Amino acid sequence: MTLMRSLTPESNRSHMVSCRQISFEFSKIGYDVISRYSTNAFFPYTNVPRVHCFDDVGVEQTVNYWGNNCNVMGEILLSRYDLFISNKMITHLTTNLNSQELEAAYGNRLRSRMRAMFNLIAFDGTASDKRY
Repeated sequence: MTLMRSLTPESNRSHMVSCRQISFEFSKIGYDVISRYSTNAFFPYTNVPRVHCFDDVGVEQTVNYWGNNCNVMGEILLSRYDLFISNKMITHLTTNLNSQELEAAYGNRLRSRMRAMFNLIAFDGTASDKRY
């Protein structure tokens, strides 16, 4: 978390949210959660998109809501990709997974869009923990 704070000025700081927490929200509330972080993620009365940073992408579980299984973060990221193209919606994410693991979790389609949406900042496996 400290790393993300040091990369952007306070005025442009993104809203940090845990992917696991989003999945838990989805299991309680349902599909409105996907809209909250995608199509409804604009500042009120403007067309200015909110910047979100999704923490620990890829470790959340596929969740069930009223008998329907959903890869919540996959759906949010696909929606945010469309909004990135149409509205320049910026998304940040953190993960401990490599590209092959992300593709296994979300599929080739989303992995391809991630290449367009994100700049990679990678750390060596022996680097100190950047969360603190």
